[in-house]
Amino acid sequence: MNDNRRIYLLDSRELNPETIAVTFAKTSRSPQSFDQIAHELSDEKSSRFHEKWVVGYGHASVAEHAVLHIAVENISRLAVECLESNRLASYTEKSSRYQVWSADHFFIPDEIKKSGWLDLYQSTVSTLFNKYHAALPVIRAHLEQEAQSQHKNYTEREIHARCMDVCRYYLPAAATANVGITINARSLEHALRKMLSHPLEEVRQIGSEIKQVALTHLPALIKYVEAVPYLKQACQQTSELLHSLPASENQNHDWCELVDLDEEFEERILTALLYRFGETAYGNLTQVTETMSGDEKRELLDVLFGNLDAHDIPLRELEYSRFVFDILMDQGAYFEFKRHRMMTQTAQALTPHEGYAVPRLLVDAGLETDFEESMQLARDTYEQIVHHQQAAASYVIPNAYNRRVLAGFNLRTAIHFTQLRTAPNAHFAIRRVANRMLEMIQNRMQLFRPYFNAQTDETWQSIEQEYFSSVRTR
Repeated sequence: MNDNRRIYLLDSRELNPETIAVTFAKTSRSPQSFDQIAHELSDEKSSRFHEKWVVGYGHASVAEHAVLHIAVENISRLAVECLESNRLASYTEKSSRYQVWSADHFFIPDEIKKSGWLDLYQSTVSTLFNKYHAALPVIRAHLEQEAQSQHKNYTEREIHARCMDVCRYYLPAAATANVGITINARSLEHALRKMLSHPLEEVRQIGSEIKQVALTHLPALIKYVEAVPYLKQACQQTSELLHSLPASENQNHDWCELVDLDEEFEERILTALLYRFGETAYGNLTQVTETMSGDEKRELLDVLFGNLDAHDIPLRELEYSRFVFDILMDQGAYFEFKRHRMMTQTAQALTPHEGYAVPRLLVDAGLETDFEESMQLARDTYEQIVHHQQAAASYVIPNAYNRRVLAGFNLRTAIHFTQLRTAPNAHFAIRRVANRMLEMIQNRMQLFRPYFNAQTDETWQSIEQEYFSSVRTR
């Protein structure tokens, strides 16, 4: 009997990531302890192991034990979208809600530098940044006057937050940001393949530079990462096919539509819960669920939801469900929405063709004309560039413009999303989206509805009325 339990860290200051990965991998065949295995390894031995087993034989899960912390600075917000599109990684980025962007903190892509549009591009982006900086004191003065006339006690933090929340609508996708990444080698390999295959030259360059930096600690695991022809071909062939097909009728659609769901998701989840703690086939348990009384089902609901504390994660059986939404949201809201990577998200290109949102506070402060002129400037510049540099034209599009996104997820993810994004400290644009999605899911619920609620009493309609002058100006 060996009851000498040991729990300890393998120190990343003493062992490189590939050595740690090999140490964990070898435990499946070696009776030695982890620290004994690590002691016998060298960087060279670890690289040879990965060359043979991970690269040669495809045992890619071993690479998940090799973790890097990568600092990426001064890349465009447009490039951040690709960088943060990997599900199994962690990111923290510079926030437009808390920091003021300096007037020169924008990216000029090589596609524009090599074209005849450089002067127009720089002029447009600089104007948007200047408008952004000019709006900040105007919004501040309006809020201070409002506080005085209505006897409101805004704190300095509240005034700053409200200024930032509306003025960020001026900022274009060219605005630069810093991103901290924690990622394992297997996910990094996948991320780099996407980046090296991306239509934007900036993203391809970032992918190449990350690869070179990562090779210093992962000499074997990502050595053979290259662009993927499949990804390029998928984009090209689908675009060509789409253009050859008859144009679809231009119908008016709601800005948020639940386009697909599993109608029987509540019954499936309850059956899965019985399955988890039972000893019979799922098919037999479906009959049990169908014949349960209302009180018996409510007892199961109490198991699922009744004892959840604020920081508890609900049972995974809630994942036996499916919701697919087609959503039109402003780019600022999308930048927060995309962080929910447990969803499956398909975003269309960032263009000016779906109109833009106008925050009410900008209108109340007398900036409506200034804002509309800024949006028109960005649109005009985009239309001049897009025929020559299709992907790069999106750099000039501000956060105010709307973006269409298809999002698929399960109820467990929906609960996490709505709890986080209907909270009062969330930005009003993402609160509008979250409350609308929550309402549409609630309308398809019978048993679960009392347990699926927003963090406040506001509705998406009240958010629109209070915070927006318009949500889809063309």
